[in-house]
Amino acid sequence: MKTSELLLDAHSRIHEVLHEVVTGLDDRTLASRPGNSANSIAWLVWHLTRVQDDHLADAGEYEQVYTADGWHERLGLPLDAADTGYAHTSEQVELVKLSAEQLLGYYDAVHRRTAEFLRTVTDEGLDRIVDRRWNPPVTLGVRLVSVIDDCAQHSGQAAYVKGLLS
Repeated sequence: MKTSELLLDAHSRIHEVLHEVVTGLDDRTLASRPGNSANSIAWLVWHLTRVQDDHLADAGEYEQVYTADGWHERLGLPLDAADTGYAHTSEQVELVKLSAEQLLGYYDAVHRRTAEFLRTVTDEGLDRIVDRRWNPPVTLGVRLVSVIDDCAQHSGQAAYVKGLLS
């Protein structure tokens, strides 16, 4: 198995989980927050998609789907286009109210772009430095694993919230 195939398989599993979680849910359920302070399914899916889009676009040196394909405008959230949800307050989480169609539309667009990028990843390329703001600097391999980990955790959290609400 090639590195790119392994990475694509990991992302395809996240894709499956998200579709299972989001498909068929109404807007109210997607926006519901257990205990009125936890993250909603809509926020979790939007956030993990933003992180994947932001981090992989940076690593792959391409424009984010969020801005390049007009998703920021289409989703119409009152948040800056650069916002990924990192360190959001409870009030900011509350602002993310999106339909299943919007969430899966944006996620699927990012997933397609991610797959295009991952098909180009080679073993040799994994050691390329993609972020010098950290010590040690972040390599492409570390960034790819970090994104998969973040997306897997948040998709699992969304599935858990769905279970709590059902």
